[in-house]
Amino acid sequence: MKISEVVQRKGSNVVTILPDATVTELLASLHEHHIGALVVSTNGTTVEGIVSERDVVRALHERGVGVLDEPVRSIMTVEVQTCQESDDLRELAVRMTEHRVRHLPVVDDEHHLMAIVSIGDVVKRRLDELEDETSQLFHYVQGDRSTV
Repeated sequence: MKISEVVQRKGSNVVTILPDATVTELLASLHEHHIGALVVSTNGTTVEGIVSERDVVRALHERGVGVLDEPVRSIMTVEVQTCQESDDLRELAVRMTEHRVRHLPVVDDEHHLMAIVSIGDVVKRRLDELEDETSQLFHYVQGDRSTV
């Protein structure tokens, strides 16, 4: 299965934030959209960084509440792991695990932002796959080979 299938099901809407926005504004956006990370972009199409709830927690622990008035650029991850729609879902799950990231921007060949996938999206799609396989095996064992 390809990432394009995940994007097709969940949609390609990506919430971005400006690098100069404050961490407080970041938190408001995360809350408003019920998401765990935002792509940092000055124009909505480039990926200049990514910032997650985890980044906020670490910064709060290290620097205190003053970080809430700092710009997002001060806590964002600059070396962003990305993927493309043609990438394999299983390989992406391994990459996310190895790099310990929960969100990956989906980019095209020119590195323009197209979508974002989360580990939750990957797990949900993988569970759907396993459910389909189980159903097919059940029908096969029951003798209904027309569905296999």
